[in-house]
Amino acid sequence: MSDEPKNLFSEPTKTPQRKKRKKAKSAQVFKPYVQNQGMLLPPSLEELIPEKHLVRVVNTTIEGLKLDALLATYKGGGASAYNPKMLLKVLIYAYLSKIYSSRQIAKALRQDVHFLWLSGMQQPEFSIINHFRSSRLKHVIDEVFGSMVFFLIQENYIDLHEYFVDGTKLRADNNKHKVVWAKNTKRYKEMVQKKIREYLQEIERINTQENQNYGKNDLTEMGEQTTLSSDSVKEQIEHLNATLQTSPAPRQVSKAVKNIEKQLLPKLEKYEQQERTLAGRNSYGKTDPDATVFRMKDDQLLAGYNILLGTQHQFIINYNLHQQKASESDAFPAHIERLHYLIGQSPQEMMGDSAFGSEENYSLLARHNIGNYLKYNSFHREKTKKYRNDPYRKEHFVYDVTSDTYTCPQSRVLIFKEQKTITTANGYQTLVRMYQSVDCSNCPVAELCKSGEGNRTIQINRTLDAYRAQARQNLDSERGHALRKRRGVDVEPVFGDIKFNQGYTRCRLRGKEKVNVEIALLSIAHNTKKVASWAN
Repeated sequence: MSDEPKNLFSEPTKTPQRKKRKKAKSAQVFKPYVQNQGMLLPPSLEELIPEKHLVRVVNTTIEGLKLDALLATYKGGGASAYNPKMLLKVLIYAYLSKIYSSRQIAKALRQDVHFLWLSGMQQPEFSIINHFRSSRLKHVIDEVFGSMVFFLIQENYIDLHEYFVDGTKLRADNNKHKVVWAKNTKRYKEMVQKKIREYLQEIERINTQENQNYGKNDLTEMGEQTTLSSDSVKEQIEHLNATLQTSPAPRQVSKAVKNIEKQLLPKLEKYEQQERTLAGRNSYGKTDPDATVFRMKDDQLLAGYNILLGTQHQFIINYNLHQQKASESDAFPAHIERLHYLIGQSPQEMMGDSAFGSEENYSLLARHNIGNYLKYNSFHREKTKKYRNDPYRKEHFVYDVTSDTYTCPQSRVLIFKEQKTITTANGYQTLVRMYQSVDCSNCPVAELCKSGEGNRTIQINRTLDAYRAQARQNLDSERGHALRKRRGVDVEPVFGDIKFNQGYTRCRLRGKEKVNVEIALLSIAHNTKKVASWAN
């Protein structure tokens, strides 16, 4: 044995082992890849489309529509045209594929097998697609959409037993900074009129001085009483120019006439044209004059359209767009009239939020024998403890039919003062009766009962109160509770699908008629997608 110390850090002696043989890696095998390989039998497009693909649902649905109104727009003669049924199918499938540009649709018709199958291998140019959408469909889109609603009824997707209505705002194809405001137009027009009037008064002053010096008045007198429209100013300028050609006038007069004619008159004409375009609205977009500025969900002021949708089972039964004002209540009568125009019948029950609960709308439902489930603005507030326990609301005042008076909780009598007739934007007239307290002095609860000076005054609309009582009873019933729950999952998800899933938050076309076509195509596309989901 060796006496040398053992190295504790030395490596242990390795025992010889049998070396394992490494297997040689085999070469990777790829599937054959031959781009120019010929085919004995070329494949059919039909074989490339899955059996339950959405494009097949689009094809079947459009084939089931009655499109006589669309076909009637083709007069015949000349070169052959693309089949309108094919173009409509392509547009609907494009909208379902989030393709809204006519150029992108034309591109898909060259590259996408689904579009090629749908079009029968035809590839119309983007200009043809755009003309079909913007011009051809513009005059018959209501009939096309109406045929879609009839298709849903015939196939038992909807039965019009209940009808859910709601509204949303859609941004127009308009630069947010290019807007004309009615207040600005009025102010600028008044400034121009004031400047013109000052020039005319200056001409009159010089003309009067000429008359005093020479005893002759060559120019017409222009005073503050002159009506300063563009037409009247034109007539005055023409007369002044004719007078200046025959009679000498001071330089100031010629300069004033020139300033009116070259600078102020064009501005006055521009502002008058803006007033005609506004047509009572508070604003419009310069790029899309049919659009009105609304406050959107994100609190931005943008030019757009207010759209009302009517649905059942999340199928779009009816729609209409308006741009006069943001009030959905005023647009509701036109919405119902459009429904009758499209399908010639009414739903049995109508459910809507508090934006629609007006006397005019309640009266409309009564005339058409539609169940009244429209909320009114104080429906939910009436159920609060604070509202019920407030003794000084007019609903808690006691009415005496004999004397036609109301008595407040403090035994103060309110007598009839006057009756007012209020006319809505649609021309509907409603009667409001005004009652005022004889004496509210020394009332211990005056601060709780009324605001401001004077005696307590209340407004009574008995017709509206009766309609609200009916709506309240319906909404609080078992059926009303069921409809109120369904409204949130019937009409509102449709807006979410269009704006979020389809990414359609801004119009692609300009003008009310063309936007109407867009909404119809979106609605038909949405209904087709719902048909596909029901089938699966």
